Amino acid sequence: MKFNKIILQVVVHVAAWLCFLMLPFVLFSRPRDTGFIPEQYVSTYFVLTNLLYISFYYFNYYLLIPKLLAQKKVVAYTFIIIGLLILFGMFPRIYRHLSDDLHLLPANPILSNRPRHLLPPLLSGGSIAIFLLVFVISTGIRVVSQWFTSEQKNKEIENEKLNTELSFLKSQINPHFLFNTLNNIYSLAEARSEKTSEAVMKLSSIMRYVLTEAKNNSVPLEKEIQFTTHYIELQKMRLTGKSKVDFIITGDPTGKQISPLLFLPFVENAFKYGISTRETSPVNILLDIKETDIDFKITNNKYNHALLRPAETTGIGITNIKRRLELLYHNRYKLCLADEKTTYAVNLNIHL
Repeated sequence: MKFNKIILQVVVHVAAWLCFLMLPFVLFSRPRDTGFIPEQYVSTYFVLTNLLYISFYYFNYYLLIPKLLAQKKVVAYTFIIIGLLILFGMFPRIYRHLSDDLHLLPANPILSNRPRHLLPPLLSGGSIAIFLLVFVISTGIRVVSQWFTSEQKNKEIENEKLNTELSFLKSQINPHFLFNTLNNIYSLAEARSEKTSEAVMKLSSIMRYVLTEAKNNSVPLEKEIQFTTHYIELQKMRLTGKSKVDFIITGDPTGKQISPLLFLPFVENAFKYGISTRETSPVNILLDIKETDIDFKITNNKYNHALLRPAETTGIGITNIKRRLELLYHNRYKLCLADEKTTYAVNLNIHL
């Protein structure tokens, strides 16, 4: 692949220079009694000057710009360019003095139709114009190329930072979730509940999902629903008759993808702060699946949890999920949290 890319670049460069060398034959008229390529165009002077222009192009592209301009050595770069400009402007005069055959120095075929005897006494305007043309093209292409390379590198760095941060956020969720679930199973075991073994099996299924699926940036929506269902069933095992939990799903999840563990922190909080052993405590969870969007809603009552230990009220889950939503669904989600005196509601909309 890399070799093919190099070959393609060589072909493009050769084609571009051939087009450049053909400009005189396309833009300027030729005497009727000459061939397609007049003799003056294959003279030593013509070949030599074009080789110099080509050399300057690559000298500026591969050496001057990366070593000076890119390193912010603007003064040195400017002096060198001015020096080369003067040198190229004087080259026709230098060549005329060094050559014994004056006819080898034709009028510039691209930018001037002047007779040879009108050549400026010191600098050739045509040579300077061509030099500036090559300079502008080489500098422009190099600057644009560097800009694209820089943008690509910045994008790769940003993606790497995003992946690293998402991995860190997931590593926060998993222990947090496991800690809460183990506490629930411990409560069942302490009460010698017959539901303990079933709870352990549910936890095994849930952790298998966390370890195998949740490491990906996206998972099938069906699997995320199944995971959330298992978690709700696990939590319901410790509830009394006063608690009523409804998880309603509308729409078709088939073929849709979502970031894993997005619903978990909200469901966790609903069970943590919305369940009472003494009062009626309904928890209503709705997942409405549309063609391009999903709506996830939770409403629950709020009860006094002032006796909770600090470790249980850190709010890691909600803070975590807000950051993940911003990273994964920037400008494609809307999260509304309604924290009232006696009720708490979550309304999350995600554009898939």
